[in-house]
Amino acid sequence: MENSKVLVVGGTGYIGRRIVRASLAHGHRTFILMRPEIGLNIDKLQLLLSFKAQGALLVEASMEDHRSLVAAVKQVDVVVSAISGRHFLLQIKLVEAIKEAGNIKRFLPSEFGIDPARMGHALEPGRITFDEKMEIRRAIEEASIPHTYVSANCFAAFFVPNLSQMRTLLPPKEKVHVYGDGNVKVIFMDEDDVATYTIKSIDDPRALNKTIYLRPPENILSQNELIAKWEKLSGEVLERIPIPSDEFLASMEGML
Repeated sequence: MENSKVLVVGGTGYIGRRIVRASLAHGHRTFILMRPEIGLNIDKLQLLLSFKAQGALLVEASMEDHRSLVAAVKQVDVVVSAISGRHFLLQIKLVEAIKEAGNIKRFLPSEFGIDPARMGHALEPGRITFDEKMEIRRAIEEASIPHTYVSANCFAAFFVPNLSQMRTLLPPKEKVHVYGDGNVKVIFMDEDDVATYTIKSIDDPRALNKTIYLRPPENILSQNELIAKWEKLSGEVLERIPIPSDEFLASMEGML
């Protein structure tokens, strides 16, 4: 069976660029939405041109121009959105374009984190993102658009090298903050693996109208286990400073 033609929206973003690479690597004819709003962002433009040199096709369209979105969608079979969190609700416009085009056999909205359907208990400011993702899901399902949701939990690059410390991506040298008792299990996923699983799912009938949970057993660790692995690798023992849950939640107040 011929590989689906794939349109990636947000293809210059953190996860989007990896999805583009995975799509090209797996032999899909890959289209990347290029918005006129790119303006003078030379880094994004050079990245797009590098993808073009690898065989991707750049399709100019704007989220503010419904006609151009419909025209872009009509050229492909599958749409994968990797729009960043600040702009999640722009996907409503993408849903409208997909509904009008009527040819898309699978839409994967920008999720890739914790399953929002299981986060009704989340506190602000985090729950804002989950609520917006659920709003996109409702729009997709009300429009009867075939879909797949990808739940990858925590991106490893943001939570593993720093031993899950806030406001840094570097490992601590002497002290490490431990949240709660440090024994809650977390699923860490390599971002390139997330992109690969995403692309592999688009033509898989088992993933149609389903949520895919990426949960490799060896990637499920508590913070204490993560710290222990680092101590074994580095030969250093870190002073563990417990952060009680109420103190942690208080530090989040007023953050957006």
